[in-house]
Amino acid sequence: MEALAIPLLLFVGSLLAVQAAANVQLAAATASPFGASALQLGVGAAVLLLAGAVAGSLGALEALPEVDAWQLAGGLGSALYITSGIVLFPRLGAVVTVGLWISGQMLASAAIDAAGLFGSGADGLGAAQLAGAGAVLAAAAMIARSQDGSGLGVRAIPLVALALAAGAALPLQGGVNAELDAARGEPVAVGLVSFVVATAAMALLLALSVAIAAARPPAIAPLARVPWWAWLGGVVGAAYVTAVFSLIPRIGAAATIALTVTGQQAASLLVDRYGLLGLPRRAIAPLRVAGIAALFLGVGLIQFG
Repeated sequence: MEALAIPLLLFVGSLLAVQAAANVQLAAATASPFGASALQLGVGAAVLLLAGAVAGSLGALEALPEVDAWQLAGGLGSALYITSGIVLFPRLGAVVTVGLWISGQMLASAAIDAAGLFGSGADGLGAAQLAGAGAVLAAAAMIARSQDGSGLGVRAIPLVALALAAGAALPLQGGVNAELDAARGEPVAVGLVSFVVATAAMALLLALSVAIAAARPPAIAPLARVPWWAWLGGVVGAAYVTAVFSLIPRIGAAATIALTVTGQQAASLLVDRYGLLGLPRRAIAPLRVAGIAALFLGVGLIQFG
């Protein structure tokens, strides 16, 4: 498994850019970020349910009443992450959003490894890993600073905070799901639980937004006109979540997240440069290129230092 970890995590990380763009498409069609998130998470849950039925692993769900309640909360990370992508991609662009996600991811994953949480098997962080984490954070700062050549500005502080929190939620979600997988031993069933929880959370937020904030219910008819790839977000999310929590106990949280964020950033660079997946084209400033180079350096130090 460890020999395949690098290409697998780079691949699923790159797909996260597709997931975020797909969610933006659904949000535009439904005119509801909560509705789009619930829809994509529901698709992911359906994919995992089918996979679990084929693999014969759904019997593990019978033991769920015996686990601790906090082990079922991993799906909340997906709910926060997906919704943040819908909000942030059109406003900040793919590269800047992913750069800020990376900061949150690396801070949380470094803390997980340093404390040896979630069975990561790490004995703290060595000098090379600490230097790598610092390089990744510096890279994220340069990438964010490169937005429009002048930085994000004070008015973007809430957006930055949302991106950091959403990024930090991913390794925490992976760790919580890894604990549940250690107890049940069925990765597909654990992923299904995570997505069902996430779907329920977003459906609740959608209902509250309609009932309390007088928000408009999601539109249904425009969904028939969205591109086919707009429905891939849930599939991508299911693959990412399952891969991450399966590998955190084997190679550590920092290495797992470092590899996925490298794939994320590389793919988001292409999305911004060429205006792919229905998102606006954005120039790639020299500072942004320098930030990406620093990101790759940091990932290498974390993975191989």
